[in-house]
Amino acid sequence: MNRKTRLATALVAGGVLTVGAVTVTAPAIAGAGPFGRPTASTSWFGTGQGTAGNGMGTAAGNGMGSALRDGSCLSPSASVPSGTLSEQQKTTLASMAQEEKLAGDLYRAFADTYPAVVFDRIAAAEDQHLEAVRTLLARYGIGDPTADRPAGQFSDPAVQATYDRLLAEGSASQSAAFGVGQQVEQADIASLQQALTGLDAADVAQVYRHLLAASQHHLTAFTTWATR
Repeated sequence: MNRKTRLATALVAGGVLTVGAVTVTAPAIAGAGPFGRPTASTSWFGTGQGTAGNGMGTAAGNGMGSALRDGSCLSPSASVPSGTLSEQQKTTLASMAQEEKLAGDLYRAFADTYPAVVFDRIAAAEDQHLEAVRTLLARYGIGDPTADRPAGQFSDPAVQATYDRLLAEGSASQSAAFGVGQQVEQADIASLQQALTGLDAADVAQVYRHLLAASQHHLTAFTTWATR
């Protein structure tokens, strides 16, 4: 069964066909997260949701219930005003696009390899998240570092190295791939929390908060699947 057929079958079985009801990852900021030096709470460069019956329902079933219901309103609302970003905050926003692409490309690669539908769903979420970030990049006149880059290819050598390492790690087994998902989401949460500190631009803060909540749901989903 190919990936699209597997996903459709699982969604029909779980009765969840809502459009855009998926989740998020987060940005990497300079000096932390996957593209900078690791902190005590992140180890990027270290060594390295239906019913319980059908695997797609409530969070109590497998950690995907909440994840399937957030992420549908990620794009900044037109009613939320733009603000002013420092050069560091602009760098953070651009690196967020790289992080969304990295996560999406990883999860899609794992979805093509393993039968766990969690990879399909969260990979689809990353597409929405990247578009939300791109909306902000355009609004603030910041170049998109992911533009015209095929899956698994990145303009930044450090990002490329991180992707290659995590892909190799997750290719060892499905269990290892769940572990990679947990690493990504844990680092995302730490990065987003730091990115929100001192941020005055309301539209960017709105998106970051959505990404943070969704990344927490993703972590729950991967953790639950890893312990099944």
